Amino acid sequence: MHITPRIHIEDDDIRFEYIRSCGPGGQNVNKVATAVRLRVHMDAIAGLDEDGRARLAVLAGKRLTSDGELILRSDAHRTQEANRTAALTRLAHIVAQAAIRPKTRKPTRPTRASKERRLDAKARQSRLKAQRRGAED
Repeated sequence: MHITPRIHIEDDDIRFEYIRSCGPGGQNVNKVATAVRLRVHMDAIAGLDEDGRARLAVLAGKRLTSDGELILRSDAHRTQEANRTAALTRLAHIVAQAAIRPKTRKPTRPTRASKERRLDAKARQSRLKAQRRGAED
């Protein structure tokens, strides 16, 4: 499964378990195991650097086991195939998000004009409040 040109997961490393769903389906829910639990180990994701793995761990949250296995569940659809596709899509989305390196914040200083605007606004507000105080006396 290719997620980006650099990042991919071998199909053999992705395991699916089919379990009973609690979603829509009526009597079908009680008889057929349509929900999907997708399991993939973090080490199986090729092309993701250490920073990306750390971001993936944060994004995964409780879905990441102590063994480093990512578990995604999908039970929104009535068929195994639709739930399987939804789980794979979610896996690709979360790994692609982890691959994006966040931009570092560059601290900037306020411009002279913005400082003057801020001080003018403060002075205007101060005059307005001073007028209110004078009206009460």
